Amino acid sequence: MEASVSRDSQRGFTLVEIMVALVVFSLAALALLRLEGQTIRSTGIVSATLLAQIVARNVAIEAVTDAQPPLRGRASGVEQAGGRAWRWVRDVQPLGDGDVQRIDVAVSDAGGAVLGRATMVRPPAEPVQARVAP
Repeated sequence: MEASVSRDSQRGFTLVEIMVALVVFSLAALALLRLEGQTIRSTGIVSATLLAQIVARNVAIEAVTDAQPPLRGRASGVEQAGGRAWRWVRDVQPLGDGDVQRIDVAVSDAGGAVLGRATMVRPPAEPVQARVAP
């Protein structure tokens, strides 16, 4: 009886059990590789969107802080950021009485997809004098 117990305890895994374990392990490894690929793609998208947002804000801030107010209507240009060329379109429209301007900027990548937007308001060039009723 003692001999059969010691033989059973030294038996180990069968070939089928090892093959099943390898299949389960390989499926888990493939799922992790797929997840890693998706994470890398997502990181690239977030990076491009962040750069486009930075370009949009820079173009809008230039229009707001420039000594001369920007011309009304649409203007476009190209900026370099992060080793890429970004195409921007700026649209300037009057607000209220016309002295205040709304500045909308859209930035697109080389493929034409809009990845960044910014909207700012430019106050009047000169301070408005308050009128007092007599």
